[in-house]
Amino acid sequence: MRRRKTDEQIAAERYKRRTVAIGCTAGAVVVVGLGTWLAYEGLQAKSSLEQAREYATSSKEALLAGDTETALRTAGDADKYAKQAQDSTHSLPWSIAAAIPWLGSPFASSQQMSDVVTGLTSDVLVPAVDAGSAVSPDQLILDGARINLAALRDAAPVLETTAAAAAELDARAQDIDGTYLGLIDDARVQLQDQTAELSDLITNTATAAQIAPAMLGADGPRSYFIGFQTNAEARGTGGLLGGFGIVRATGGAVRVDDISRRDFMGPFQPIDLGPDFQRTYGHSQPTTRAVNSNVSSHFPYAAQIWQSLWLQESGERVDGAVATDPVALSYVLKVVGPVILQDGEKITADNVVELTESTAYSRFGDNQAARKQYLERVASAVVQKMTGSISRPQALLEALGRAAGEGRIAVWSANPDEQTVLVGTPLGHTVPEDPAPYAGVVVNNLGGNKLDYYLRREIEYIAGSCHGENRNSTVTVRLSNALPAGDYTNYVAGMFDNPVGAPFGSNLTDLSLVATQGAKLDKVTVNGTAAISFTGRELGHPVYSVQLPIHRGESAEVVYQLTEPVTPGEARVPIQPLVADPIVRIDVPTCE
Repeated sequence: MRRRKTDEQIAAERYKRRTVAIGCTAGAVVVVGLGTWLAYEGLQAKSSLEQAREYATSSKEALLAGDTETALRTAGDADKYAKQAQDSTHSLPWSIAAAIPWLGSPFASSQQMSDVVTGLTSDVLVPAVDAGSAVSPDQLILDGARINLAALRDAAPVLETTAAAAAELDARAQDIDGTYLGLIDDARVQLQDQTAELSDLITNTATAAQIAPAMLGADGPRSYFIGFQTNAEARGTGGLLGGFGIVRATGGAVRVDDISRRDFMGPFQPIDLGPDFQRTYGHSQPTTRAVNSNVSSHFPYAAQIWQSLWLQESGERVDGAVATDPVALSYVLKVVGPVILQDGEKITADNVVELTESTAYSRFGDNQAARKQYLERVASAVVQKMTGSISRPQALLEALGRAAGEGRIAVWSANPDEQTVLVGTPLGHTVPEDPAPYAGVVVNNLGGNKLDYYLRREIEYIAGSCHGENRNSTVTVRLSNALPAGDYTNYVAGMFDNPVGAPFGSNLTDLSLVATQGAKLDKVTVNGTAAISFTGRELGHPVYSVQLPIHRGESAEVVYQLTEPVTPGEARVPIQPLVADPIVRIDVPTCE
Protein backbone atom coordinates (compact mmCIF):
# COMPACT_ATOMS: atom_id res chain seq x y z
CA MET A 1 0.00 0.00 0.00
CA ARG A 2 1.33 3.44 -1.04
CA ARG A 3 1.61 6.00 1.65
CA ARG A 4 -0.31 9.22 1.22
CA LYS A 5 1.95 12.27 0.73
CA THR A 6 1.79 14.87 3.38
CA ASP A 7 0.90 18.43 2.58
CA GLU A 8 4.45 19.44 3.35
CA GLN A 9 5.86 16.97 0.76
CA ILE A 10 3.45 18.11 -1.88
CA ALA A 11 4.40 21.73 -1.25
CA ALA A 12 8.10 20.90 -1.43
CA GLU A 13 7.72 19.13 -4.77
CA ARG A 14 5.71 22.04 -6.16
CA TYR A 15 8.42 24.44 -5.01
CA LYS A 16 11.11 22.29 -6.60
CA ARG A 17 9.25 22.16 -9.90
CA ARG A 18 8.74 25.91 -9.81
CA THR A 19 12.43 26.42 -9.06
CA VAL A 20 13.50 24.19 -11.95
CA ALA A 21 11.08 25.95 -14.27
CA ILE A 22 12.27 29.32 -13.14
CA GLY A 23 15.89 28.18 -13.53
CA CYS A 24 15.24 26.84 -17.01
CA THR A 25 13.43 29.99 -17.93
CA ALA A 26 16.23 32.11 -16.51
CA GLY A 27 18.81 29.99 -18.32
CA ALA A 28 16.90 30.33 -21.52
CA VAL A 29 16.70 34.06 -21.03
CA VAL A 30 20.48 34.21 -20.43
CA VAL A 31 21.22 32.07 -23.49
CA VAL A 32 18.88 34.11 -25.64
CA GLY A 33 20.35 37.28 -24.20
CA LEU A 34 23.90 36.18 -24.85
CA GLY A 35 22.92 35.04 -28.34
CA THR A 36 21.25 38.36 -29.05
CA TRP A 37 24.24 40.22 -27.67
CA LEU A 38 26.57 38.03 -29.73
CA ALA A 39 24.54 38.64 -32.88
CA TYR A 40 24.59 42.38 -32.21
CA GLU A 41 28.34 42.40 -31.63
CA GLY A 42 28.80 40.31 -34.79
CA LEU A 43 26.92 42.84 -36.87
CA GLN A 44 28.85 45.67 -35.25
CA ALA A 45 32.17 43.93 -35.86
CA LYS A 46 31.31 43.20 -39.48
CA SER A 47 30.24 46.78 -40.12
CA SER A 48 33.27 48.25 -38.36
CA LEU A 49 35.73 45.99 -40.19
CA GLU A 50 34.19 46.88 -43.54
CA GLN A 51 34.41 50.58 -42.70
CA ALA A 52 38.01 50.18 -41.53
CA ARG A 53 38.94 48.43 -44.78
CA GLU A 54 37.26 51.08 -46.94
CA TYR A 55 38.94 53.94 -45.10
CA ALA A 56 42.33 52.18 -45.16
CA THR A 57 42.05 51.67 -48.91
CA SER A 58 41.07 55.32 -49.37
CA SER A 59 44.01 56.40 -47.24
CA LYS A 60 46.49 54.36 -49.27
CA GLU A 61 45.11 55.64 -52.56
CA ALA A 62 45.18 59.24 -51.34
CA LEU A 63 48.74 58.83 -50.12
CA LEU A 64 49.92 57.40 -53.43
CA ALA A 65 48.14 60.25 -55.22
CA GLY A 66 49.96 62.83 -53.10
CA ASP A 67 46.86 63.96 -51.16
CA THR A 68 48.41 63.82 -47.70
CA GLU A 69 45.56 65.70 -46.00
CA THR A 70 42.94 63.17 -47.15
CA ALA A 71 45.31 60.30 -46.38
CA LEU A 72 45.73 61.49 -42.79
CA ARG A 73 41.99 61.95 -42.25
CA THR A 74 40.99 58.58 -43.69
CA ALA A 75 43.80 56.81 -41.84
CA GLY A 76 42.37 58.15 -38.59
CA ASP A 77 38.91 56.94 -39.57
CA ALA A 78 40.27 53.49 -40.41
CA ASP A 79 41.95 53.30 -37.02
CA LYS A 80 38.71 54.34 -35.23
CA TYR A 81 36.61 51.65 -36.91
CA ALA A 82 39.29 49.00 -36.47
CA LYS A 83 39.27 49.61 -32.72
CA GLN A 84 35.48 49.41 -32.64
CA ALA A 85 35.67 46.03 -34.37
CA GLN A 86 38.27 44.90 -31.85
CA ASP A 87 35.97 45.92 -28.97
CA SER A 88 33.09 43.95 -30.49
CA THR A 89 35.12 40.78 -31.03
CA HIS A 90 36.50 40.91 -27.48
CA SER A 91 33.11 41.39 -25.81
CA LEU A 92 31.95 38.91 -23.16
CA PRO A 93 29.67 36.77 -25.37
CA TRP A 94 32.25 36.69 -28.15
CA SER A 95 35.00 35.57 -25.78
CA ILE A 96 32.74 32.86 -24.33
CA ALA A 97 31.91 31.60 -27.82
CA ALA A 98 35.58 31.70 -28.86
CA ALA A 99 36.52 29.45 -25.92
CA ILE A 100 34.34 26.56 -27.14
CA PRO A 101 36.60 23.90 -28.72
CA TRP A 102 36.28 23.68 -32.53
CA LEU A 103 32.78 25.23 -32.62
CA GLY A 104 34.26 28.51 -31.40
CA SER A 105 37.04 28.65 -34.02
CA PRO A 106 35.31 31.29 -36.22
CA PHE A 107 35.01 33.58 -33.19
CA ALA A 108 38.63 33.01 -32.16
CA SER A 109 39.79 33.69 -35.74
CA SER A 110 37.71 36.88 -35.82
CA GLN A 111 39.37 38.07 -32.61
CA GLN A 112 42.82 37.47 -34.10
CA MET A 113 41.86 39.22 -37.33
CA SER A 114 40.50 42.28 -35.54
CA ASP A 115 43.72 42.49 -33.49
CA VAL A 116 45.81 42.41 -36.67
CA VAL A 117 43.64 45.02 -38.40
CA THR A 118 43.87 47.32 -35.38
CA GLY A 119 47.64 46.93 -35.36
CA LEU A 120 47.82 47.67 -39.08
CA THR A 121 45.86 50.88 -38.81
CA SER A 122 47.48 52.22 -35.64
CA ASP A 123 51.06 50.95 -35.95
CA VAL A 124 51.52 50.92 -39.74
CA LEU A 125 49.03 53.00 -41.69
CA VAL A 126 48.93 56.10 -39.49
CA PRO A 127 52.75 56.38 -39.08
CA ALA A 128 53.24 55.69 -42.80
CA VAL A 129 50.86 58.49 -43.70
CA ASP A 130 52.68 60.80 -41.29
CA ALA A 131 55.80 60.10 -43.37
CA GLY A 132 53.75 60.85 -46.47
CA SER A 133 56.37 62.72 -48.51
CA ALA A 134 58.58 59.62 -48.50
CA VAL A 135 55.95 57.18 -49.70
CA SER A 136 53.88 59.42 -51.98
CA PRO A 137 55.22 59.18 -55.53
CA ASP A 138 53.98 62.67 -56.39
CA GLN A 139 56.14 64.10 -53.62
CA LEU A 140 58.99 61.64 -53.95
CA ILE A 141 59.68 62.33 -57.64
CA LEU A 142 60.26 66.03 -58.28
CA ASP A 143 60.45 67.93 -61.55
CA GLY A 144 62.96 66.55 -64.03
CA ALA A 145 62.69 63.07 -62.51
CA ARG A 146 64.80 64.21 -59.53
CA ILE A 147 64.29 62.22 -56.31
CA ASN A 148 63.41 64.08 -53.10
CA LEU A 149 66.30 62.63 -51.11
CA ALA A 150 65.87 64.89 -48.07
CA ALA A 151 62.30 63.72 -47.49
CA LEU A 152 63.29 60.11 -48.02
CA ARG A 153 66.19 60.33 -45.58
CA ASP A 154 64.11 62.18 -42.95
CA ALA A 155 61.45 59.48 -43.07
CA ALA A 156 63.92 56.60 -42.72
CA PRO A 157 63.61 56.10 -38.92
CA VAL A 158 59.79 56.10 -38.97
CA LEU A 159 59.68 53.79 -41.98
CA GLU A 160 62.12 51.38 -40.35
CA THR A 161 59.90 51.11 -37.25
CA THR A 162 56.77 50.84 -39.38
CA ALA A 163 58.30 48.12 -41.56
CA ALA A 164 59.17 46.08 -38.46
CA ALA A 165 55.59 46.45 -37.17
CA ALA A 166 54.16 45.48 -40.57
CA ALA A 167 56.36 42.38 -40.72
CA GLU A 168 55.33 41.32 -37.22
CA LEU A 169 51.62 41.80 -38.01
CA ASP A 170 52.02 39.94 -41.28
CA ALA A 171 53.52 36.99 -39.38
CA ARG A 172 50.59 37.06 -36.96
CA ALA A 173 48.12 37.16 -39.83
CA GLN A 174 49.76 34.19 -41.55
CA ASP A 175 49.49 32.22 -38.29
CA ILE A 176 45.70 32.63 -38.02
CA ASP A 177 44.21 29.15 -38.37
CA GLY A 178 41.52 28.33 -40.89
CA THR A 179 37.96 27.69 -39.80
CA TYR A 180 34.96 25.71 -41.00
CA LEU A 181 32.88 28.86 -41.59
CA GLY A 182 33.48 29.91 -45.20
CA LEU A 183 32.70 33.60 -44.72
CA ILE A 184 35.24 33.94 -41.90
CA ASP A 185 37.83 31.80 -43.68
CA ASP A 186 37.57 33.89 -46.85
CA ALA A 187 38.10 37.03 -44.77
CA ARG A 188 41.15 35.38 -43.17
CA VAL A 189 42.72 34.65 -46.57
CA GLN A 190 42.02 38.18 -47.80
CA LEU A 191 43.61 39.64 -44.69
CA GLN A 192 46.68 37.45 -45.10
CA ASP A 193 47.10 38.58 -48.71
CA GLN A 194 46.62 42.22 -47.81
CA THR A 195 49.05 42.18 -44.88
CA ALA A 196 51.70 40.46 -46.99
CA GLU A 197 51.28 43.07 -49.75
CA LEU A 198 51.37 45.96 -47.28
CA SER A 199 54.40 44.54 -45.48
CA ASP A 200 56.28 44.23 -48.77
CA LEU A 201 55.35 47.81 -49.74
CA ILE A 202 56.46 49.33 -46.44
CA THR A 203 59.61 47.19 -46.29
CA ASN A 204 60.63 48.20 -49.81
CA THR A 205 60.01 51.86 -49.02
CA ALA A 206 62.02 51.59 -45.80
CA THR A 207 64.84 49.92 -47.71
CA ALA A 208 64.81 52.72 -50.27
CA ALA A 209 64.89 55.31 -47.51
CA GLN A 210 67.86 53.52 -45.96
CA ILE A 211 70.15 53.31 -48.99
CA ALA A 212 68.72 55.37 -51.87
CA PRO A 213 69.83 58.82 -50.67
CA ALA A 214 73.52 57.92 -50.61
CA MET A 215 73.28 55.79 -53.78
CA LEU A 216 71.60 58.66 -55.63
CA GLY A 217 74.25 61.19 -54.72
CA ALA A 218 73.02 62.84 -51.51
CA ASP A 219 76.55 62.75 -50.06
CA GLY A 220 78.46 63.27 -53.28
CA PRO A 221 78.32 62.19 -56.94
CA ARG A 222 77.90 58.49 -57.74
CA SER A 223 78.49 56.60 -60.99
CA TYR A 224 77.15 53.22 -62.11
CA PHE A 225 77.77 50.95 -65.05
CA ILE A 226 74.42 50.11 -66.69
CA GLY A 227 74.23 47.02 -68.86
CA PHE A 228 71.45 46.52 -71.41
CA GLN A 229 70.89 42.78 -71.68
CA THR A 230 69.67 41.09 -74.86
CA ASN A 231 67.38 38.24 -73.77
CA ALA A 232 67.36 36.83 -77.32
CA GLU A 233 70.73 35.32 -76.43
CA ALA A 234 70.39 33.95 -72.90
CA ARG A 235 72.88 34.48 -70.11
CA GLY A 236 72.65 33.66 -66.42
CA THR A 237 71.34 37.08 -65.33
CA GLY A 238 69.03 37.35 -68.33
CA GLY A 239 70.73 38.05 -71.63
CA LEU A 240 73.94 38.89 -73.45
CA LEU A 241 75.48 42.26 -72.57
CA GLY A 242 74.38 44.01 -75.77
CA GLY A 243 75.12 47.60 -74.84
CA PHE A 244 76.12 49.69 -71.88
CA GLY A 245 76.35 53.17 -70.47
CA ILE A 246 77.33 55.07 -67.35
CA VAL A 247 74.69 56.38 -64.94
CA ARG A 248 75.64 59.49 -62.98
CA ALA A 249 73.68 60.55 -59.90
CA THR A 250 74.05 63.84 -58.02
CA GLY A 251 71.63 65.13 -55.42
CA GLY A 252 68.83 62.84 -56.62
CA ALA A 253 69.19 63.85 -60.27
CA VAL A 254 70.11 60.98 -62.58
CA ARG A 255 71.47 61.04 -66.12
CA VAL A 256 72.90 58.38 -68.40
CA ASP A 257 75.82 59.03 -70.73
CA ASP A 258 78.30 57.02 -72.77
CA ILE A 259 75.53 54.74 -74.11
CA SER A 260 77.29 52.45 -76.54
CA ARG A 261 76.88 49.22 -78.46
CA ARG A 262 80.61 48.91 -79.00
CA ASP A 263 82.59 45.95 -77.79
CA PHE A 264 85.13 46.26 -75.02
CA MET A 265 88.54 46.53 -76.66
CA GLY A 266 90.78 44.73 -74.17
CA PRO A 267 92.88 42.79 -73.53
CA PHE A 268 91.88 42.62 -69.87
CA GLN A 269 93.34 41.22 -66.72
CA PRO A 270 91.08 38.72 -64.88
CA ILE A 271 89.71 39.26 -61.38
CA ASP A 272 89.45 36.63 -58.67
CA LEU A 273 85.88 35.70 -57.72
CA GLY A 274 86.87 32.60 -55.80
CA PRO A 275 87.73 28.98 -56.59
CA ASP A 276 84.10 27.83 -56.99
CA PHE A 277 83.44 30.50 -59.61
CA GLN A 278 86.63 29.64 -61.45
CA ARG A 279 85.83 25.92 -61.41
CA THR A 280 82.25 26.38 -62.58
CA TYR A 281 82.61 29.17 -65.13
CA GLY A 282 86.32 29.68 -65.73
CA HIS A 283 86.33 27.78 -69.04
CA SER A 284 84.28 30.58 -70.63
CA GLN A 285 86.69 33.31 -69.40
CA PRO A 286 83.89 35.46 -67.96
CA THR A 287 86.11 37.97 -66.15
CA THR A 288 87.90 39.01 -69.35
CA ARG A 289 85.22 38.50 -72.04
CA ALA A 290 82.19 40.76 -71.89
CA VAL A 291 80.07 38.33 -73.92
CA ASN A 292 80.37 35.76 -71.12
CA SER A 293 80.56 38.18 -68.19
CA ASN A 294 77.12 37.23 -66.83
CA VAL A 295 76.95 33.45 -67.31
CA SER A 296 76.33 33.06 -63.56
CA SER A 297 72.83 33.88 -62.31
CA HIS A 298 74.37 35.64 -59.28
CA PHE A 299 74.33 39.27 -60.42
CA PRO A 300 77.05 40.59 -58.06
CA TYR A 301 79.55 38.50 -60.05
CA ALA A 302 78.57 40.13 -63.35
CA ALA A 303 78.53 43.55 -61.72
CA GLN A 304 82.07 43.21 -60.36
CA ILE A 305 83.25 42.00 -63.76
CA TRP A 306 81.65 44.98 -65.49
CA GLN A 307 83.24 47.31 -62.96
CA SER A 308 86.63 45.75 -63.67
CA LEU A 309 86.25 45.86 -67.46
CA TRP A 310 85.18 49.51 -67.43
CA LEU A 311 88.02 50.44 -65.08
CA GLN A 312 90.57 48.83 -67.37
CA GLU A 313 88.89 50.32 -70.46
CA SER A 314 88.37 53.88 -69.24
CA GLY A 315 90.31 54.37 -66.02
CA GLU A 316 87.07 55.15 -64.12
CA ARG A 317 86.02 53.03 -61.13
CA VAL A 318 82.24 53.09 -60.93
CA ASP A 319 80.40 52.87 -57.62
CA GLY A 320 78.16 50.02 -58.71
CA ALA A 321 76.30 48.41 -61.58
CA VAL A 322 72.76 48.11 -62.91
CA ALA A 323 71.29 45.65 -65.41
CA THR A 324 68.05 45.94 -67.36
CA ASP A 325 66.44 44.59 -70.55
CA PRO A 326 63.97 45.54 -73.31
CA VAL A 327 61.02 44.01 -71.44
CA ALA A 328 61.67 46.37 -68.51
CA LEU A 329 61.90 49.26 -71.00
CA SER A 330 58.47 48.28 -72.34
CA TYR A 331 57.00 48.64 -68.85
CA VAL A 332 58.51 52.12 -68.57
CA LEU A 333 57.36 53.19 -72.04
CA LYS A 334 53.81 52.17 -71.15
CA VAL A 335 53.94 54.90 -68.49
CA VAL A 336 56.04 57.67 -70.06
CA GLY A 337 54.69 57.20 -73.58
CA PRO A 338 56.35 56.40 -76.92
CA VAL A 339 59.59 57.88 -78.21
CA ILE A 340 60.11 59.11 -81.74
CA LEU A 341 63.43 58.54 -83.54
CA GLN A 342 64.90 61.15 -85.86
CA ASP A 343 63.57 59.34 -88.93
CA GLY A 344 60.05 59.40 -87.47
CA GLU A 345 59.87 55.77 -86.32
CA LYS A 346 57.77 55.39 -83.17
CA ILE A 347 59.05 53.13 -80.38
CA THR A 348 56.25 52.04 -78.05
CA ALA A 349 55.64 49.69 -75.15
CA ASP A 350 54.06 47.27 -77.62
CA ASN A 351 56.91 47.09 -80.13
CA VAL A 352 60.16 47.83 -78.28
CA VAL A 353 60.85 44.19 -77.37
CA GLU A 354 60.17 42.85 -80.86
CA LEU A 355 62.07 45.69 -82.54
CA THR A 356 65.20 45.36 -80.42
CA GLU A 357 65.31 41.57 -80.04
CA SER A 358 63.91 40.34 -83.36
CA THR A 359 63.09 42.88 -86.08
CA ALA A 360 66.43 44.67 -85.90
CA TYR A 361 68.27 41.48 -86.85
CA SER A 362 66.16 40.87 -89.95
CA ARG A 363 66.06 44.57 -90.93
CA PHE A 364 69.83 44.99 -91.03
CA GLY A 365 70.82 41.44 -91.98
CA ASP A 366 74.53 40.94 -91.51
CA ASN A 367 75.25 44.69 -91.29
CA GLN A 368 76.11 44.59 -87.60
CA ALA A 369 77.40 48.17 -87.50
CA ALA A 370 74.08 49.57 -88.76
CA ARG A 371 72.10 47.39 -86.35
CA LYS A 372 74.17 48.52 -83.38
CA GLN A 373 73.75 52.18 -84.33
CA TYR A 374 69.99 51.69 -84.57
CA LEU A 375 69.79 50.01 -81.18
CA GLU A 376 71.94 52.77 -79.70
CA ARG A 377 69.49 55.38 -80.99
CA VAL A 378 66.58 53.47 -79.48
CA ALA A 379 68.29 53.15 -76.08
CA SER A 380 69.29 56.81 -76.05
CA ALA A 381 65.76 57.96 -76.88
CA VAL A 382 64.19 55.79 -74.17
CA VAL A 383 66.69 56.90 -71.52
CA GLN A 384 66.15 60.56 -72.42
CA LYS A 385 62.41 60.08 -72.05
CA MET A 386 62.82 58.33 -68.68
CA THR A 387 64.97 61.11 -67.22
CA GLY A 388 62.69 63.92 -68.40
CA SER A 389 59.53 65.26 -66.83
CA ILE A 390 57.40 62.52 -65.25
CA SER A 391 53.64 63.14 -65.27
CA ARG A 392 52.64 59.79 -63.68
CA PRO A 393 55.19 59.10 -60.92
CA GLN A 394 53.07 56.46 -59.17
CA ALA A 395 52.67 54.48 -62.39
CA LEU A 396 56.39 54.79 -63.10
CA LEU A 397 57.31 53.41 -59.67
CA GLU A 398 54.86 50.54 -60.20
CA ALA A 399 56.44 49.78 -63.60
CA LEU A 400 59.95 49.79 -62.12
CA GLY A 401 58.72 47.64 -59.21
CA ARG A 402 57.25 45.11 -61.64
CA ALA A 403 60.51 44.97 -63.58
CA ALA A 404 62.53 44.53 -60.38
CA GLY A 405 60.18 41.80 -59.15
CA GLU A 406 60.72 39.89 -62.40
CA GLY A 407 64.50 40.24 -62.15
CA ARG A 408 64.60 42.62 -65.12
CA ILE A 409 66.32 45.32 -63.07
CA ALA A 410 69.28 44.31 -60.94
CA VAL A 411 71.49 46.56 -58.81
CA TRP A 412 74.89 46.07 -57.16
CA SER A 413 76.77 48.54 -54.98
CA ALA A 414 80.50 48.54 -54.30
CA ASN A 415 79.68 49.93 -50.85
CA PRO A 416 79.51 46.84 -48.56
CA ASP A 417 76.81 48.28 -46.28
CA GLU A 418 74.57 49.17 -49.22
CA GLN A 419 75.18 45.82 -50.87
CA THR A 420 74.19 44.00 -47.68
CA VAL A 421 70.80 45.69 -47.89
CA LEU A 422 70.42 45.03 -51.62
CA VAL A 423 71.08 41.30 -51.15
CA GLY A 424 67.83 41.01 -49.21
CA THR A 425 65.74 42.54 -52.00
CA PRO A 426 64.70 41.45 -55.52
CA LEU A 427 67.02 44.14 -56.88
CA GLY A 428 70.01 42.19 -55.59
CA HIS A 429 69.32 39.28 -57.99
CA THR A 430 71.45 36.95 -55.87
CA VAL A 431 71.75 33.23 -55.27
CA PRO A 432 70.83 32.86 -51.55
CA GLU A 433 73.43 31.48 -49.18
CA ASP A 434 71.01 29.43 -47.06
CA PRO A 435 69.95 25.76 -46.93
CA ALA A 436 66.24 26.14 -47.81
CA PRO A 437 64.99 24.12 -50.81
CA TYR A 438 66.16 25.72 -54.06
CA ALA A 439 65.98 24.98 -57.76
CA GLY A 440 67.60 27.67 -59.88
CA VAL A 441 67.21 26.75 -63.56
CA VAL A 442 69.67 28.71 -65.71
CA VAL A 443 69.92 28.82 -69.51
CA ASN A 444 73.07 29.97 -71.33
CA ASN A 445 73.08 30.16 -75.12
CA LEU A 446 75.97 28.19 -76.63
CA GLY A 447 75.22 28.82 -80.32
CA GLY A 448 75.96 32.53 -80.39
CA ASN A 449 72.59 33.10 -82.10
CA LYS A 450 69.40 34.93 -81.10
CA LEU A 451 67.05 31.96 -80.83
CA ASP A 452 66.24 32.45 -77.15
CA TYR A 453 63.71 35.04 -78.33
CA TYR A 454 61.68 31.96 -79.30
CA LEU A 455 62.54 29.82 -76.26
CA ARG A 456 59.67 28.59 -74.10
CA ARG A 457 60.23 27.01 -70.67
CA GLU A 458 58.36 24.83 -68.20
CA ILE A 459 59.87 24.08 -64.79
CA GLU A 460 58.63 21.58 -62.21
CA TYR A 461 60.17 21.05 -58.77
CA ILE A 462 58.83 18.11 -56.72
CA ALA A 463 60.15 16.72 -53.42
CA GLY A 464 59.15 14.10 -50.88
CA SER A 465 57.91 14.50 -47.32
CA CYS A 466 59.73 16.08 -44.40
CA HIS A 467 60.36 12.77 -42.59
CA GLY A 468 63.99 11.77 -42.06
CA GLU A 469 67.22 13.57 -42.85
CA ASN A 470 66.99 13.34 -46.65
CA ARG A 471 64.31 13.12 -49.31
CA ASN A 472 64.13 12.48 -53.03
CA SER A 473 63.44 15.39 -55.34
CA THR A 474 62.98 15.87 -59.06
CA VAL A 475 63.46 18.97 -61.18
CA THR A 476 61.99 18.67 -64.67
CA VAL A 477 62.71 21.28 -67.33
CA ARG A 478 60.97 21.35 -70.70
CA LEU A 479 62.47 23.64 -73.34
CA SER A 480 60.73 24.37 -76.63
CA ASN A 481 62.12 26.06 -79.75
CA ALA A 482 59.19 28.05 -81.16
CA LEU A 483 61.09 29.54 -84.13
CA PRO A 484 58.43 30.00 -86.85
CA ALA A 485 58.95 29.22 -90.52
CA GLY A 486 60.80 31.92 -92.44
CA ASP A 487 64.15 33.10 -93.75
CA TYR A 488 66.72 33.97 -91.10
CA THR A 489 70.31 35.08 -91.17
CA ASN A 490 73.09 32.97 -89.69
CA TYR A 491 73.44 35.60 -87.00
CA VAL A 492 69.88 34.89 -85.84
CA ALA A 493 69.39 31.17 -86.44
CA GLY A 494 72.81 29.75 -87.26
CA MET A 495 75.57 28.82 -84.83
CA PHE A 496 78.87 30.40 -84.02
CA ASP A 497 80.10 26.89 -83.27
CA ASN A 498 78.18 23.69 -84.05
CA PRO A 499 79.93 20.76 -82.38
CA VAL A 500 76.85 18.54 -82.53
CA GLY A 501 76.03 19.03 -86.21
CA ALA A 502 72.55 20.38 -85.45
CA PRO A 503 70.46 21.67 -88.37
CA PHE A 504 69.93 25.37 -89.08
CA GLY A 505 67.44 26.89 -86.64
CA SER A 506 68.52 24.69 -83.73
CA ASN A 507 69.08 26.25 -80.32
CA LEU A 508 72.19 24.91 -78.56
CA THR A 509 71.72 25.33 -74.82
CA ASP A 510 73.74 24.93 -71.66
CA LEU A 511 71.13 24.13 -69.00
CA SER A 512 72.24 24.38 -65.37
CA LEU A 513 70.47 23.46 -62.16
CA VAL A 514 71.61 25.36 -59.08
CA ALA A 515 70.28 22.91 -56.51
CA THR A 516 69.60 22.93 -52.76
CA GLN A 517 72.72 23.11 -50.63
CA GLY A 518 73.87 19.58 -49.81
CA ALA A 519 71.87 17.99 -52.65
CA LYS A 520 73.37 15.08 -54.62
CA LEU A 521 72.55 14.29 -58.23
CA ASP A 522 71.43 10.68 -58.65
CA LYS A 523 70.66 10.81 -62.35
CA VAL A 524 69.99 13.26 -65.17
CA THR A 525 68.25 12.39 -68.43
CA VAL A 526 67.64 14.27 -71.68
CA ASN A 527 64.51 13.06 -73.45
CA GLY A 528 64.61 9.90 -71.35
CA THR A 529 68.25 9.05 -72.09
CA ALA A 530 70.97 9.27 -69.43
CA ALA A 531 73.16 12.33 -70.01
CA ILE A 532 76.56 13.58 -68.92
CA SER A 533 76.45 16.32 -66.31
CA PHE A 534 79.14 18.88 -65.58
CA THR A 535 79.39 19.67 -61.87
CA GLY A 536 80.25 22.98 -60.21
CA ARG A 537 79.40 25.02 -57.12
CA GLU A 538 77.70 28.37 -56.59
CA LEU A 539 77.75 29.94 -53.11
CA GLY A 540 77.44 26.57 -51.39
CA HIS A 541 74.94 25.16 -53.92
CA PRO A 542 75.86 22.29 -56.25
CA VAL A 543 75.51 23.16 -59.94
CA TYR A 544 74.67 20.44 -62.49
CA SER A 545 74.89 21.37 -66.18
CA VAL A 546 73.96 19.55 -69.38
CA GLN A 547 74.29 20.69 -72.97
CA LEU A 548 71.67 19.91 -75.59
CA PRO A 549 70.32 21.06 -78.96
CA ILE A 550 66.65 21.95 -79.39
CA HIS A 551 65.60 21.73 -83.02
CA ARG A 552 63.18 24.17 -84.61
CA GLY A 553 59.59 23.35 -83.68
CA GLU A 554 60.63 20.70 -81.17
CA SER A 555 60.92 20.35 -77.40
CA ALA A 556 63.41 18.71 -75.08
CA GLU A 557 62.88 17.43 -71.54
CA VAL A 558 65.65 17.36 -68.96
CA VAL A 559 64.97 15.52 -65.69
CA TYR A 560 67.26 15.91 -62.68
CA GLN A 561 66.75 13.25 -59.98
CA LEU A 562 68.34 14.21 -56.67
CA THR A 563 68.67 13.35 -53.01
CA GLU A 564 68.54 16.51 -50.96
CA PRO A 565 68.59 17.19 -47.21
CA VAL A 566 65.35 17.94 -45.41
CA THR A 567 65.74 21.60 -44.43
CA PRO A 568 63.39 24.28 -43.10
CA GLY A 569 62.05 26.98 -45.33
CA GLU A 570 59.79 27.44 -48.33
CA ALA A 571 60.99 26.07 -51.67
CA ARG A 572 62.16 28.65 -54.20
CA VAL A 573 62.39 28.55 -57.98
CA PRO A 574 63.87 31.87 -59.15
CA ILE A 575 62.87 32.94 -62.65
CA GLN A 576 65.62 33.80 -65.13
CA PRO A 577 64.36 36.93 -66.95
CA LEU A 578 64.14 35.91 -70.62
CA VAL A 579 61.66 37.19 -73.21
CA ALA A 580 58.84 34.77 -72.32
CA ASP A 581 58.01 33.88 -68.72
CA PRO A 582 58.09 30.16 -67.89
CA ILE A 583 55.33 27.95 -66.55
CA VAL A 584 56.38 26.93 -63.03
CA ARG A 585 54.98 24.24 -60.75
CA ILE A 586 56.28 23.62 -57.21
CA ASP A 587 55.20 20.67 -55.08
CA VAL A 588 57.66 20.71 -52.19
CA PRO A 589 56.39 20.39 -48.59
CA THR A 590 57.60 23.16 -46.31
CA CYS A 591 59.51 21.63 -43.41
CA GLU A 592 59.93 23.15 -39.96
